[in-house]
Amino acid sequence: MRVEQQGGGQNLDEEIQHLQSALQPMPEGYPERSYSLDSLAIALRTRFEQRGDRKDLDEAIQYQRSALQLRAEGHPERSTSLNNLAIALRTRFDQQGDRKDLDEAIEHHQSALQSMPEGHTEHSSSLNNLGIALRTRFEQRGDGKDLDEAIELHQRALQLTPEGHAQYSSSLNNLATSLWTRVQQRGDGKDLDEAIELHQSALQLRPEDDPHHSSSLNNLAISLLTRFQQRGDGKDLDEAIRLHRSALQLTPEGHPKCSSFLDNLAISLRTRFEQQGDAKDLDEAIVLHRSALQLMPEGHPRHFSSLDNLAVSIWTRFEQRGDGKDLDESIQHHRSAVQLTPEGHPERSSLLDTLAISLLTRFEQRDDGKDLDESIEHHRSALQLTPEGHSKHSYLLDNLAISLRTRFEQQGDGKDLDEAIEHHRSALQLSPEGCQDCLSALDNLAISLGIRFEHRGDGKDLDESIQHHHSALQLMPVGHPRCSSSLDNFAVSLLTRFQQQGDGKDLDEAIEHHRSALQLTPEGHPERSSVLDNLAISLLTQFGQRGDGRDLDEAIKHHRSALQLMPEGDPHHFSLLNNLAISLRTRFGQRGDGQDLDEAIKLHQTEFAHADLFQGLNSCLQWITAAEEYQHMSALDAYTQTLHLLDFHISTTTSVQSQHQTQKHFPPDLAVNAASCALRQGDTSHAVELLEQGRALHWTQIARFRTSLEHLYSEDPSKQVLVGQFQNLSALLNRHAEVSFTDDTSRPEVEAREHHYRNLLEQWSKVVEEIRTIKGFSRFLLPPLFTDIQEAACEGPIIILIASKFSCDAIIILYMQPPIHLPLKITLQELHDLMLQLGHNNQHPQGPAYTVFTEVMDELWKKVIFPVVQKLKRFVRKHSRIWWCPTSVFTALPLHCAGEYKDGGQVLSKLFVSSYTPSLSALIKARTRNAKMTQEITFAAIGQATPDTSDTSLKFSPLCYIEHELDGIEGLLPIPSVMFTKVMGLEATRDQALQMLVNNQWLHISCHGKQVPQEPFKSCLAMADGLVSLLDIINANISSHEFAFLSACETAMGDLSTPDEVIHLAAGLQFMGVKSVIGTLWAVDDEVAYKLVLAFYKEFCKNGTLDCTMAAKALHEAVGTLAKDGVSLQDRAMFVHIGI
Repeated sequence: MRVEQQGGGQNLDEEIQHLQSALQPMPEGYPERSYSLDSLAIALRTRFEQRGDRKDLDEAIQYQRSALQLRAEGHPERSTSLNNLAIALRTRFDQQGDRKDLDEAIEHHQSALQSMPEGHTEHSSSLNNLGIALRTRFEQRGDGKDLDEAIELHQRALQLTPEGHAQYSSSLNNLATSLWTRVQQRGDGKDLDEAIELHQSALQLRPEDDPHHSSSLNNLAISLLTRFQQRGDGKDLDEAIRLHRSALQLTPEGHPKCSSFLDNLAISLRTRFEQQGDAKDLDEAIVLHRSALQLMPEGHPRHFSSLDNLAVSIWTRFEQRGDGKDLDESIQHHRSAVQLTPEGHPERSSLLDTLAISLLTRFEQRDDGKDLDESIEHHRSALQLTPEGHSKHSYLLDNLAISLRTRFEQQGDGKDLDEAIEHHRSALQLSPEGCQDCLSALDNLAISLGIRFEHRGDGKDLDESIQHHHSALQLMPVGHPRCSSSLDNFAVSLLTRFQQQGDGKDLDEAIEHHRSALQLTPEGHPERSSVLDNLAISLLTQFGQRGDGRDLDEAIKHHRSALQLMPEGDPHHFSLLNNLAISLRTRFGQRGDGQDLDEAIKLHQTEFAHADLFQGLNSCLQWITAAEEYQHMSALDAYTQTLHLLDFHISTTTSVQSQHQTQKHFPPDLAVNAASCALRQGDTSHAVELLEQGRALHWTQIARFRTSLEHLYSEDPSKQVLVGQFQNLSALLNRHAEVSFTDDTSRPEVEAREHHYRNLLEQWSKVVEEIRTIKGFSRFLLPPLFTDIQEAACEGPIIILIASKFSCDAIIILYMQPPIHLPLKITLQELHDLMLQLGHNNQHPQGPAYTVFTEVMDELWKKVIFPVVQKLKRFVRKHSRIWWCPTSVFTALPLHCAGEYKDGGQVLSKLFVSSYTPSLSALIKARTRNAKMTQEITFAAIGQATPDTSDTSLKFSPLCYIEHELDGIEGLLPIPSVMFTKVMGLEATRDQALQMLVNNQWLHISCHGKQVPQEPFKSCLAMADGLVSLLDIINANISSHEFAFLSACETAMGDLSTPDEVIHLAAGLQFMGVKSVIGTLWAVDDEVAYKLVLAFYKEFCKNGTLDCTMAAKALHEAVGTLAKDGVSLQDRAMFVHIGI
């Protein structure tokens, strides 16, 4: 024990050497040998505690076991050997985390206790030792029974120890420590107060010259720090720091406890910094942590703990000052700490958690999705290592929830937010009322509910959010360190409710709480910037309601102050720029000072340049709003940057279905508004480029991963490796894009696939960048230029129709000529009205009534089609082919049927043969695709009149004309030159249909079809045993197919929530490789379809050959035939041709 007091190592080494020498001559059965073994084991354990050499501890345990074997039942020192072996095993558990060591230690302590009658001199010590071991097991496994039993044992030990006894202070200390531990789990303030009283009593019994005086100072300081964290009395915190300093001053530098005392003082100083914002406290804390680490060499059992503490303080300094080096160093130390901690170690979960927090911070700063994925992975691992009853379980749940919420804010997957809220709720249920974890869980649950309200609009979420914020505040005593942030969060929720419900009391209370939070947040405090910013937002809102210019000026002043306090590298810096910009725009709108507007636009541009991907997108959207509202010349640049970022953002999402859901979080009219902006600025060519860049993003993503590089390889065979890398990575990414997750797929599995996808995407992007360095490939997979797009018009003009809230326009693309811009005298609202009149919804499955239909076609002719036709007549002969490329609401209108039907005037179908194309690039690709070289034309006709939909929510009635339709096709095809296959009835299964789709270049499919508006990639064709979905078509290899006729309902209907993505069955076939496709705009009558099909193939095959480029003309003629047969206009109008 003398060695422990002095902290020197030389005397200890000499003692061990002496004991080893004394042991050597003793024979195995010598009676005194057990005492030498025991003494040597204790000395070795002491040296381990001082230097951290595991060999010493293992050897000590070995000697203790040997001593115990020599002390059989009834030996007077057997209980001592049991206790000493148990203590050594517990020490090894503390270092290595092997549960067996801890369980064995408890068994030995229990055996020792049983062998001692209550009056035994060592009975109270044995009670204490068993109590300590049980408390340790509670800290690892979280079983409250262990902790309660430990406290009971310590209480019994204290009762058995008279006040003047040498061990009385130790008993006080042990009971106090276990009570403090129970406070961490259950938050009972009575336990904490009793723990502090017991520590104070122990300290009084240990004068300055007592070897345990410094430990008592340290333990009392830790309890006072906990009380400060629970109740917020700054006196407790200052007293804790004073006591830690005293403990350190009394401890020589080489003492084994010096490093932990340094760490504890540093933690208290960091806590005071977090409350008061004095940077000197934080700097001193980091210096102390570094000193502690130097005293703990890498092999030391607590080296990992010291690394972790230093990492947390360096991370805190990053949070204040924004130096990225601090953040990187913090993560490096956290990683080292985890690596030094074996699986099963009781502190591994905490180390994983702090590493995850730092990685989340770096993600927020640098937007590297790997950091976010790794953060969530470590949070999940930490949680798995911690049993549900463990005191740490609640805050680990809370931290995982925060990372999931962050990922939702980046990627928009509602499952992440729902899971986050679920974890916050669980954390709250596990946290005793009033404890630190309870307050955090209340606030974090409230924040997540507020976010969900903003995205889904359920008022219950908002009310619950406010309720939890209010509860957190009520549980906080005045001066509590979290009080300012809770006031601020509560105020934000009240402001949100005001914006929803308009109750001025909510706004007044929000501003009052923001001001109170600001008063509680001193200069230099890391949270002062966000408190200022939130107050400014509320004041700006009050200006908008009441019009007092003083509110607006104060808001701008606070925004500027907040921005000055926030380092540029901070992840929240961009939002402060945005908020100041909004306030300046508001003041410009009120007072007209151009400097305010110019500054606001510059702030948005700065925002975009420095923000991460998701934040940059939101910054650009704000920039667009400002520039459009005030007609600023930077609007076109804002649109260009936004479309670029959106394309990249969509590309980081794994599957086509998740990409579609992600895109729904952004305005669906970005591309058309961008084109409108370019037209308003007189740049027609750029308008076309923006449309091609910003529309059909999902199809663009798929096409990128299916791009051939045969041209590069044929020109330069030395690039074989590069071409191979591109093709391999593209194939892997394409497989990921094809995968759709089911509801049964676990979140960790989804996260693992997404993480793998992003890693592949990063590698693929680097290969693409390398390809672009090759001559002739500088624009490889970049958005096409107008000169490239214009090739689409090589066989006839293309008319792009743009429907934007800013303007409606037509652009006529002519081959080798400048594009022609035609402003249209119709508004977006008028187009919406026309669409509604057509009844393009589920209430009118058979299409609109004739009168309504002709009225809509007449309006469409006068305001849209006729101006285009007038211009076209100057360039194109009558009955020539033209292609329509509609955008936005135009995609829901049958443009090819426009005309003056009531008055017997002009009708488009009598002037030109209309086709459609979802994009200009799609038309170019259709013309450049080469058919597979085969001796015969392979044509498959698939018919299903009575599909089995028992396992779906879709119900279909039998179709009567399917068999007649397929027989008629067979009779009309030029059979000698066509290899014809017909599949019907039970043979027309899902798998058979997909096989026929892949193996035949010419296809006719007659069946029920359905567009699924909520999930358009699940739009389908119904077969005998299931559904062929659009996703199935995407996954099929049909890259060289010629023609497909979809004789089914709604195969070219599209998704009106994202019309510019053109997601329907016919478009899917065309984008995936079929050159020429016929589909339907709405539900089709069985008999009408039969008549149209026969008329079509009669015209299509009349020359004895099949040519997919003649499909549009054949459809045109067939529709005319139906008109002569008396089929109504609206029934004829639903058939459209897409492609070449």
